[in-house]
Amino acid sequence: MANESQGLGPISYVVVEFPGNKMTGNGLPILVDLVDRGIIRILDLLFVMREDDGTTNIVDMQDLEGDIDLTVFEGVRSGILGESDADEAAAVLEPGSSAGILLFENRWALPFVNELRKGGAELIAAGYLPQEELIAALDALENA
Repeated sequence: MANESQGLGPISYVVVEFPGNKMTGNGLPILVDLVDRGIIRILDLLFVMREDDGTTNIVDMQDLEGDIDLTVFEGVRSGILGESDADEAAAVLEPGSSAGILLFENRWALPFVNELRKGGAELIAAGYLPQEELIAALDALENA
């Protein structure tokens, strides 16, 4: 984890569904680049599969099928994400699909957060708006 003098940037997560369990590898080079440039730091990466009968399983990276090389992500499991997170993600997956759950620190925000802390402020919340809700709200404003 980050050393005490640096603190932590805002922590975020994304859940990406792979319909039909088809992982193409698109996006992985960009994720690696974000890590390499220090923009984000991956705290946890978990894969979950929802079987055709609705049962769910956490899947080890080495057990994922396909031609995708995920060795760069080996050892990324901190244990922060667990079975309840996998169950929650799997609940919205289509049967026969899988998802990757990525928990990451927004390292780009760390200088900003540290400056705020110097002034006595504390980051107490961060989040994302679901894209569908944002698009719907913008559409409603445009049509008003």
